Amino acid sequence: MIKKALLAISILAIACMGAAFAQQGGIKRTPLQKIEFPEGYNTITGIAEVPPGGTAGRHTHPGIETGYVLEGEADLLIEGQPPLHLKAGDSYQVPAGAIHDAKVSGDKPLKVLGIYVVDKTKPLASPAPEK
Repeated sequence: MIKKALLAISILAIACMGAAFAQQGGIKRTPLQKIEFPEGYNTITGIAEVPPGGTAGRHTHPGIETGYVLEGEADLLIEGQPPLHLKAGDSYQVPAGAIHDAKVSGDKPLKVLGIYVVDKTKPLASPAPEK
């Protein structure tokens, strides 16, 4: 019974993350965990891999994003803030609702561990209009 429940939760998390970022091609996402906590929110943990020269695409989240760069380098572009160059070993934060993007620099893919604490009644991510 527990195995079936875990399988169902894993499939749901993959579906939710995949649907949330369907507009962004070439990015590999590996959902790791989804917890209904704190009350009214989901805390979602996953790994995202963006190919060399790729971007995450301009988007927002209905809550905060924090993460840790496992491999590669990128420029994190948060609207209204100066670009932040990230490399392996760096961590970052994106405020709730902030339009942001990540552009991979160098010839290696970017691999990040992302944690999202988002309103559970809203999609994980929403595309933002291009500038």
